[in-house]
Amino acid sequence: MSWHPQYRSSKFRHVYGKAASKEKCYDCVPITRNVHDNHFCAVNPHFIAVVTECAGGGAFLVIPIQQTGKLDPHYPKICGHKGSVLDIKWNPFNDFVIASCSEDATVKIWDIPKHLLTRNITSPKKELVGHVRRVGIIEWHPTASNILFSSGYDYKIMIWNLDTREPVISNPVKILDAHKDVVLSMSFNTDGSLLATACRDRKIRLIDPRAGTVLQVASCKSHKANKVLFLGNVKKLFSTGTSRWNNRQIALWDQSDLSVPLLEEDLDDSSGLLFPFYDSDTHMLYVVGKGDGNIRYYEISLEKPYLNYLTEYRSPLPQKGIGTMPKRGLEVSACEIFRFYKLIPAKSLIEPISMIVPRRSESYQEDIYPLTTGAQPALTAQEWLNGVNKGPVLVSLKPGSGAVNSLPEFPGPDLLMEAADLNQHQGCGTRRLLKDLEKPSEIEDYKKQRKVEEKLPGDEQICLSNHFDIFECPPPKTENELLQMYYRQQDEIRRLRDLVIQRNVQIKQLELEIKNLQADAGRY
Repeated sequence: MSWHPQYRSSKFRHVYGKAASKEKCYDCVPITRNVHDNHFCAVNPHFIAVVTECAGGGAFLVIPIQQTGKLDPHYPKICGHKGSVLDIKWNPFNDFVIASCSEDATVKIWDIPKHLLTRNITSPKKELVGHVRRVGIIEWHPTASNILFSSGYDYKIMIWNLDTREPVISNPVKILDAHKDVVLSMSFNTDGSLLATACRDRKIRLIDPRAGTVLQVASCKSHKANKVLFLGNVKKLFSTGTSRWNNRQIALWDQSDLSVPLLEEDLDDSSGLLFPFYDSDTHMLYVVGKGDGNIRYYEISLEKPYLNYLTEYRSPLPQKGIGTMPKRGLEVSACEIFRFYKLIPAKSLIEPISMIVPRRSESYQEDIYPLTTGAQPALTAQEWLNGVNKGPVLVSLKPGSGAVNSLPEFPGPDLLMEAADLNQHQGCGTRRLLKDLEKPSEIEDYKKQRKVEEKLPGDEQICLSNHFDIFECPPPKTENELLQMYYRQQDEIRRLRDLVIQRNVQIKQLELEIKNLQADAGRY
């Protein structure tokens, strides 16, 4: 008789959710009141995009990720649609390109300027015209560049190749006409060779998107699927939906056999939708409830029971939509393995929630940050259409690896010099800096940095504020731009003060350790 331990051994057993402070939230954001079951939010390391409430057409906001705090009521919008915007998705290989779909039956591709928006953007880079009814879902291909999938209320999925110079594309490269009702969800496997869909007819379909053939169909009377998600590296599918008694339910399926689910589990009797998110690096699955403030998370294993419940993040504030940050935009120094952006329309608030692995060490934790999907495509659009399959290009999240195209890092001496400039007396600030730099090597680095800065002309010195280059951000010309610049500078000052406080605490700890060592040496 074999003995099974009561608890599983897992490095993610104690993962906890941490909501951002009020200063790091996005306040006064007019979040849409649309009842469509979508995320209404898209995030990348540079921007957060959110569908907004507006009259006379559809619009969404694109806010720099560092521009937290209150949003200017006259902040510029992306407003080129004639109907309500139903879905938005960032290009996974270009942080300055976003796609949107709308009730006006079109899909539009937008170029976002690298500097702050100064006016409304109404002209898209490309417009995709092919659906005859409203378009509810869009998805970028995970490994091929410029391949976009769109699904409309005409029951069709269209595949678009954006590698053309034409501003208006009316002919998709492929139309998938395998559904008899509205497609509610789409998901790709790891290399993008298979597409899983959940339809309003209660069926889950596994499709070869290039051939247009349905490989498998899952039809379970006890499980009505609303969302489906590929768990690519474990060859399984995960779906959320409702049971025959209208309880919220989750189900796990074997990718090679969709006839019967591997497991079904009722969660609760709430009416809101369940949004699933999967992190293939950590094998963790997150289930976010719409209309409540709960985020349940599980760990996926290859052996029974397959789905291992860890714990749940609870909040009294219900979420209408949710966005997730790509792994290359996470804060690895804080052991952050996932980050949500929670839309709270009742308070016009977007609240970041970080999922953190508690670790005492401040060094890079390689065991929780394996190689992850980067920002480079593995294939061109034409290669994928010709039948080539490739997995994603993997990169390391280790600081200094240089392979991840994410937010620029601030070197320590620069931070200290900018913190010193905040003091009223420059000389006093410099003396404090030299006093704080305990190691001789740090003092030498500081002196070299000062010499380099002195050699640079005044107009060539680079000043980074909130991760934006001053050359990419022109001086403010209007009151609106001036306010935006002011808020960003306040955030930068706040961050620098926190850094100085943290350094002072470390210095005091070192001084105490030195005193203790001296006292121990005196005894002997």
